[in-house]
Amino acid sequence: MKTYCGYAAIIGRPNVGKSTLINHLIRQKVSITSRKPQTTRHRILGIHTQDNIQVIYVDTPGIQDKERLALHRYMNRTALRTLWDVDVIVFVVEALKWTEADQKVLDKMVKTEVPVVLVINKVDKIKDKSALLPYMEKISAYSHFTNIIPISAKNGTQVDVLERYLQSLMPEGAFFYEADRVTDKTEAFMASELIREKIFRLTGDELPYSVTVEIEQFKLENEMYRIAALILVDKAGHKQMIIGKKGEKLKAVGTQARLELEKNLGRKVFLQLWVKVKGGWADDERALKSLGYDSFT
Repeated sequence: MKTYCGYAAIIGRPNVGKSTLINHLIRQKVSITSRKPQTTRHRILGIHTQDNIQVIYVDTPGIQDKERLALHRYMNRTALRTLWDVDVIVFVVEALKWTEADQKVLDKMVKTEVPVVLVINKVDKIKDKSALLPYMEKISAYSHFTNIIPISAKNGTQVDVLERYLQSLMPEGAFFYEADRVTDKTEAFMASELIREKIFRLTGDELPYSVTVEIEQFKLENEMYRIAALILVDKAGHKQMIIGKKGEKLKAVGTQARLELEKNLGRKVFLQLWVKVKGGWADDERALKSLGYDSFT
């Protein structure tokens, strides 16, 4: 039986729902989500194999309008480098919204010869559904899209239509990954991301996005995972935001992260968290490399 395998990059400005979409396509969580822009910082592969077709979805950081910090430059390089190494680009925008940032992302993509599928997300938020068709007609003139598909990544609406279309574009070839593999990332990396997600969700808009998590220990011992993680922040005030009154915020982060880790790993987890101030880490390329942001080429 012939097999088909290829890469589909999910691209867009920050906070349009790229990570929610890839999690739905993979049928499990491989990319963290929050309402805070710039939650995704790394190139993460989500692998889905169905019968004789394997689609490798590439979740990328939202392309930054301004590169104020080394972290922004890293995120943009990570996202834009992906455009040249895939079989199809999934360009995600928000329904009834077209911003200057969307246009800048599109301008980057027209330089490639890769087919682009325009995905209009968050259609569940549209109160007047009759406004969708004129919007689709308007933005269809902005570029030559191979297809335009409105979806709701949150509710799963029409995600199956998108999936079947992307499967149809995969070139013939052997699978790149085992059929039961769902991501290229290690369990330790996924643990660090999950902890960072809980921080973002529990601190809301109070805390700036310049928080990162470094795993110092990830060990299976007596049927239990022992995980020790260091939470790095830019300023002393940010440290207090994460710790909270009498340590309650940090405890909540640890509890939520531990429960989800136990579910994902299928074993009990002993999780220790520390918070440390490391000023300027997000604008220090050497520090970023040491923290796993390693695409500075």
